[in-house]
Amino acid sequence: MKIVIAVNAFKGSLSCIEASKAISCGIRHVLPDSEILSCPVADGGDGLLDVVKSLPGVKTIKCPVLGPRKKKIVSEFCWLPREKTAFIEMTLASGLAMLPVKLRNPMETTTYGTGQLIARALKLEPRKIILGIGGSATCDGGAGAASALGVVFFDNHGNIISIPKGADLERISHIDHANAPSLFKQTGIEIICDVDNPLLGPKGSAAVYAPQKGATPSQVKLLEKGLANFADCIRKYAHKDIRKIKGGGAAGGISAGFYGLFGARLKKGIDVVFDLVDLEAKIKDADLVITGEGKLDSQTAYGKAPAGVAKLAKKYRVQCIAICGCAGRDLSSLNKIGIGSVWQICKEAKNADDSMRNAARYLEITAIKAISRREKT
Repeated sequence: MKIVIAVNAFKGSLSCIEASKAISCGIRHVLPDSEILSCPVADGGDGLLDVVKSLPGVKTIKCPVLGPRKKKIVSEFCWLPREKTAFIEMTLASGLAMLPVKLRNPMETTTYGTGQLIARALKLEPRKIILGIGGSATCDGGAGAASALGVVFFDNHGNIISIPKGADLERISHIDHANAPSLFKQTGIEIICDVDNPLLGPKGSAAVYAPQKGATPSQVKLLEKGLANFADCIRKYAHKDIRKIKGGGAAGGISAGFYGLFGARLKKGIDVVFDLVDLEAKIKDADLVITGEGKLDSQTAYGKAPAGVAKLAKKYRVQCIAICGCAGRDLSSLNKIGIGSVWQICKEAKNADDSMRNAARYLEITAIKAISRREKT
């Protein structure tokens, strides 16, 4: 029997690789002679580098950068020499999880460190840079990262705005991006994410995501004004309209900013990752597919990794089940895309904290129960 395990990270508990190992151990208890293929996946946010690290020949390159509140840290990115492709995870330089709650404020955070990772990767003369942008602490339109790459932002007095942060966007009056067109001349840059939100408006970056990063209602309004001004300046100096780019509001607008300044392409995370790990080829002759992540709910069906896995399984008429930390009430959308059953590890735990701390053990137990149930039916 061939079983493919294609799970995303269990955020706050386990990486996608750790989760795969736990599920595999559970399967072995019930089906010791089965063929198990672990194929960790991600949708463009947290966990992208964990997936890349599972590939043969990958190198991890350490790099000193500034964190979201300008504290010096050591980050990293992955390099595939044969493909000449660099993989960068924004959350490892500008991530929300890097900050304690009291320091979470998108008015004061910057993507500068993400730009430093990109600058370091460019020294390798890559054919392509792939940037995963989920889990950011920022709402600076990517101005901080662009500044690290040599774009210069000025206020209306002609002063340089060094290391721009969210609060600085409204001050930008002029952009010198003379080096921008040549920076990625030999290198394609792709930004991957799992949302379609535009840069501005009620579904935009400030309105939807800034409160999750610590912004107050008054700060949301200021960030919206700043992003609108930033968009106007890019249209004036780079001659690109970034206001309505699908997915432009992701990660504080860095996808929109990089599209306008550097011609970055925006792609669905699952499309890039699934091609990278050759998931379709592994699923098409499987007997069972197991997917999952920390939480499954009605939104999972829209661009999340488990949904993409389930759709591939359904395409080849392979049974698919999901194991998660916890699940929402309405999972009808998951049934429609091909997830036959959902198993929650929280049902094995004493409480939410226990479930998070001992996720690997409960994943193994839940996998045993799921496989045992399947074998009995």
